[in-house]
Amino acid sequence: MDGRERKDVRSGLTVDIVLKQDQRTGRLTRGVVKDVLTKSPSHPHGIKVRLETGEVGRVKEIISH
Repeated sequence: MDGRERKDVRSGLTVDIVLKQDQRTGRLTRGVVKDVLTKSPSHPHGIKVRLETGEVGRVKEIISH
């Protein structure tokens, strides 16, 4: 499942995100969602989240529900 719909993304999920500095390469970072930062119901590039590690990026794939 991709992370373009806000209703699909919530705290505690394991996700793959792309960090701002990795957008050119598409390198993914895996982590657990701490905060959902995007306010709109959807975003074409993925919902922006903060991981428990403090890293911020857009969700590319939801790993576990």
